[in-house]
Amino acid sequence: MTEDGLKLTIYFGERDRAGGVFLADALAAVYARHELRTSLVLRGIEGFGAKQHLRTDRLLTLSEDLPLVAVAVDRPERIEAVVREVEDLRFDGLVTLERVRMPAAPFAEQGPDEPAKLTVYLGRREQAGGRPAHEAVVDLLHARGIAGATVLLGVDGTLHGARRRARFFARNEAVPLMVVSVGDAPRIAGVLPALDAMLARPLVTLERVRVCKRDGAALVAPHAVPGTDASGLGVWHKLTVFAGEQSPHGDRPLHSQLVRALRAAGAAGATSLRGVRGYHGDHAPHGDVWRQLRRRVPVVTTVVDTPERSRRWFEIVDELTDETGLVTSELVPACRVTGPALERGGLRLAQPVL
Repeated sequence: MTEDGLKLTIYFGERDRAGGVFLADALAAVYARHELRTSLVLRGIEGFGAKQHLRTDRLLTLSEDLPLVAVAVDRPERIEAVVREVEDLRFDGLVTLERVRMPAAPFAEQGPDEPAKLTVYLGRREQAGGRPAHEAVVDLLHARGIAGATVLLGVDGTLHGARRRARFFARNEAVPLMVVSVGDAPRIAGVLPALDAMLARPLVTLERVRVCKRDGAALVAPHAVPGTDASGLGVWHKLTVFAGEQSPHGDRPLHSQLVRALRAAGAAGATSLRGVRGYHGDHAPHGDVWRQLRRRVPVVTTVVDTPERSRRWFEIVDELTDETGLVTSELVPACRVTGPALERGGLRLAQPVL
């Protein structure tokens, strides 16, 4: 069985407030009140938004307001109820709404060679075969030839409707995480039964995606579509780079070079999230290793903008990923920049663009 769903994603700053509380807490409270099937708040390591303020964990003076990303997934009617509350909050940030399928087969209309994005939502300490479930999932994806996967830890969120928040001096076993992977649709379909057998209560979503580059090799151009659909609703575009921190272009990490180059060129915003384990291309799964001078963890960098502007940002991404990384292109059927003087209209889904 395939069940339609919606994914609500909000990009904002750690110090942003709404209704007298931090926005991250306000959003997590909304998600918990609606008992969403899954949601999580992710802390970024570098990025900027519409106001062009750079924040990074690499410099103490710029680390006080790191970027955050809140993701929530459930059936359309449940997410739509959450959206109505989110739209009442006044904050500066980027809000997107995307269609997903959960939790079964890939899109029936996809061709045999078309890729899909598979996301698995788990608790941090969930086990599979006597080992951490997220490690078992990543190893399974790698063994089945999936192009890349990254584990991202949440610091707050809901899992099966219950709020789970990370705290100091706690094991944080049930705090949610997500394993994001990209691969050919038939391979993704072949993984689903194994995931179902491996995990006790798997939460899985599938989305359309286009793989533009892999390990420096160009595969296909990003989506080229009009900025609006026939009804005049906006169709936005998302570029994502899955790569390690090390870069072939100097000592600065690749994600930092991407964020700074995009900011200098005038992009609307970009956010980098550090994973704890993962791989891309033909590389083996990896994470941090003790006694290692340089970090080897994967990093996911995302930039969302109009299709026309996004073509310019892909040129920057293309140049900096000439030797490494997995670069994907996705259509975002609804997008809203919020805050005074930044209003871009409500969150209404544009028609799918094939």
